[in-house]
Amino acid sequence: MAAAPPPRRVLRRATAIDAAQAEQLHREEDDVRRRVMEQVNRHALSMKVSDAEWQWDRKKLTVYFTAEQRVDFRALVRDLASAFRTRIELRQIGARDEAKRLDGVGRCGRQYCCSSWLPELRPVSLALAKDQHLSLNPSQISGGCGRLLCCLRYEHDFYVQTRKRFPKEGKTVRTKVGAERVLAVDIFRETVTLRSEEGGGDTRVLALERLKAEVADV
Repeated sequence: MAAAPPPRRVLRRATAIDAAQAEQLHREEDDVRRRVMEQVNRHALSMKVSDAEWQWDRKKLTVYFTAEQRVDFRALVRDLASAFRTRIELRQIGARDEAKRLDGVGRCGRQYCCSSWLPELRPVSLALAKDQHLSLNPSQISGGCGRLLCCLRYEHDFYVQTRKRFPKEGKTVRTKVGAERVLAVDIFRETVTLRSEEGGGDTRVLALERLKAEVADV
């Protein structure tokens, strides 16, 4: 895991004038994005302008963008520096960082975690969804950024630790009715679904504690 950046030094308490200047810079950013996008189109570059941010003293303008491939934007930087009369920094970001900057509402109905409280974007793998027995349909486990939901990490440890108390699915256990295969487990109801491997292949659902009483090695 990457080390957290050191905290920035506080220079002074912001004044009403500072707040007004910050608001003015923020109001200009929509127009800045529009003007930058016009230049991008003029240069026929395959990139999407996500955000633009003035430095406090207007000595630098940072433009955030996404792109599928490497982009040669040297000519674009020269034109932007001439148009805005300041130093230009073009910074390529990923889809998750773009969502963090732009904000939005997730499928849960709440503000994106990444833009409201989540300090660090950690990797999320499909294995997290599999461990929680979630649907692997991308539309159901992807966020507004098009990547896997960050919240798949939140309860993963709980699922992993809780499932250790249950027999593995597919395992054959010997109970009072004979050999039975574990078809499914429900960690919330604390039940196990079994199918007999003898006779007619009947299925039954047992409470975990009852199954443990019948099987010594669960």
